[in-house]
Amino acid sequence: MILYHGSYTAVEKPDVSLSREKTDFGKGFYLTPLEDQAIRWAERFKEEHGMGVVSSYSFLEKVGEKLSVDVRVLEFNTHTQKWLQFITDCRLGKTVPEYDLIIGGVANDKVIQTVQLYFQEVISARDAIRRLRYNKPNFQYCFKTQAVIDQYIKFMEAREI
Repeated sequence: MILYHGSYTAVEKPDVSLSREKTDFGKGFYLTPLEDQAIRWAERFKEEHGMGVVSSYSFLEKVGEKLSVDVRVLEFNTHTQKWLQFITDCRLGKTVPEYDLIIGGVANDKVIQTVQLYFQEVISARDAIRRLRYNKPNFQYCFKTQAVIDQYIKFMEAREI
């Protein structure tokens, strides 16, 4: 599988320690299987930094290759109350259970208004999920530990947009 990362520079050797706090799934190296999503991320960086780059990586590159059983994975296939609470806790910097890899929807422009209303306690979690049920999540992979990055992510190329 190919995953993409949008930034202002090529990232040949991802370093989780350089990641930002208080993001969707907390500190980690974020990738997406959607190239157009990574391009949008890189375009935002281009506006801020004058340069946008999409790096691509192979993940589980061999046919039938799987993650080791000791890799702790959390996966959200849809927008659920658990996803909403996890995003909220991470963005507020609260302590959350530790995982090596989290896969799930992005709190992007399409859903952030609803998520913000929930953050501000204007609407309930139930109402937020009801609003989000028609939005197909744009998935992201958040690699939380350097060991998993080093073992499973292989840099392929980077291109400026």
